[in-house]
Amino acid sequence: MKEAMQVHSAGAGLHETLALLTSQLRPDANHKEDMVFLKDVFSERSLSYLMKIHEKLRQYEKQSPTPVLHSASALAEDVAEELQSGPMSAEEKELLHLLTSPHLRAVLSVHDTVAQKNFDPVLPPLPDDFEDELDEESVKIVRLVKNKEPLGATIRRDESTGAVIVARIMKGGAADRSGLVHVGDELREVNGSSVMHKGPDEISQLLSQSQGSITLKIIPAIREEDKLKESKVFMRALFDYTPLEDRATPCQEAGLPFKRGDILQVVSQDDQTWWQAKRVGDCSLRAGLIPSKQFQERRLAYRIHMGSLQSSKSPNKAVSGLRRSFRLSRKDRRGSSGEASVSDQNDTEFLTYEEVTRYQQKPNERPRLVVLIGSLGARINELKQKVIAENPHRYAVAVPHTTRPKKSHEKEGVEYHFVTKEVFDADAQNNKFIEYGEYKENLYGTSIAAIRSVQAKNKMCLVDVQPEALKALRTAEFKPYVIFVKPRIPESRRRRSAATSPGGGEHGRITEEDLQEMRLSAQQTDQQYGHLVDRVLIKEDTASACAELRSILERLERETFWVPVSWIKA
Repeated sequence: MKEAMQVHSAGAGLHETLALLTSQLRPDANHKEDMVFLKDVFSERSLSYLMKIHEKLRQYEKQSPTPVLHSASALAEDVAEELQSGPMSAEEKELLHLLTSPHLRAVLSVHDTVAQKNFDPVLPPLPDDFEDELDEESVKIVRLVKNKEPLGATIRRDESTGAVIVARIMKGGAADRSGLVHVGDELREVNGSSVMHKGPDEISQLLSQSQGSITLKIIPAIREEDKLKESKVFMRALFDYTPLEDRATPCQEAGLPFKRGDILQVVSQDDQTWWQAKRVGDCSLRAGLIPSKQFQERRLAYRIHMGSLQSSKSPNKAVSGLRRSFRLSRKDRRGSSGEASVSDQNDTEFLTYEEVTRYQQKPNERPRLVVLIGSLGARINELKQKVIAENPHRYAVAVPHTTRPKKSHEKEGVEYHFVTKEVFDADAQNNKFIEYGEYKENLYGTSIAAIRSVQAKNKMCLVDVQPEALKALRTAEFKPYVIFVKPRIPESRRRRSAATSPGGGEHGRITEEDLQEMRLSAQQTDQQYGHLVDRVLIKEDTASACAELRSILERLERETFWVPVSWIKA
């Protein structure tokens, strides 16, 4: 027995200790029956299994596991509905059978119950010497378990009364989960310390430094029932945001950082300046603060205005420069030399957010338009033609128009639509082309009708255009999926023994100046049009780029994607 205990203290598992203890039992004449009984109990296989389970649970407990999501049942139901919405393969039918089986549904239900349960420790009773300075009916004592997470609330100072007021409650935070703190509540004390004469920064620091249980003395708001209602508005971010660099945010710790292209669920728009949002795909249930669309647009407009002022030597010259830019812009758009009004400032596009929703192409719908844009050196026409040649029954190009004479081997409507210059000019004037231009004194253009002609045959139409054409193509009719193709460009030519053309390598050596021009082209395209791009394809060689493009096209026909809400509601 002594030897067994020593082994256990040295770090052996409970199961191993039990086995060693059993082997040490030696029946003697005086306690033979007792020893036989103990040996039979310790040798019982069920007890051995229990010890093994106990050890596994202890090991798992040390890892501090947290649920990935708290609504597995709802997710399973959503997946089952998606599977039933169209034809299913054998694997999909098997998955549907599993998801709808009562046993798995019961397991997921239990999982959700555990995941949503609050396992925070029970709060200790209030101290006996805790004295209220106000009537019991007008004051509320709230005790919360905060641990290392933020409290999930921001405060402000009422200008007229000087009271410290709860300005907002972050969805999913400790204050929100408690259900005891509401917007409009007046905060009087934190852990017994009065906040009446403290500044907002001092109070925020006091709240953030409190660990474990935190006690708040609060005067409830008159309309305590006015709680935040979680919305289901989804936005695609069109800019990068770092709260720690934003001096305007009411609480940097409560801010939600995000990158351009992230999908955000806006859970509250009650505050016109600061929305509450979560990043789709994040495990955290707590929402964070982001600048509202209106506030961000005002900030961008102000920065543009201040930039114009700083770039001019005097205020008068700045105003003159602004008027000149408006006049040139108006002339460029309308062919008029008259001055434009100041209202033309509204034409400026501010990149903030775009409301989106989930969309999946239905079997009876026309395929989505695939738009390829590329930086210098990407050679996207070669990529497009190769993919179409491999599967011409599923993919096709929009046949372009041209004013050049037809060659002997060419057929009308196959290589080109051959038209006169008068017809081409008339079509261009009537906005029938998504883009057009001149090459060697001949006009070339891709028409909207040519795209519709391909889609009418239930084929996926692939077009490669200049990035400027994207805005005209982003319509509910085409629902375009935009792919930005750019070549893999080495950082420096010195690192390459033989500098060959990026994205293919078939066109010989290139100079460092060529590489720099390609980098600049990719950078400019990303800065100006990156917010309109759904996927970036890095082209190292033609074969791998074609394989990746084929994979993208196949997934477009069967998977769900985020698209602007206007495309679905139109």
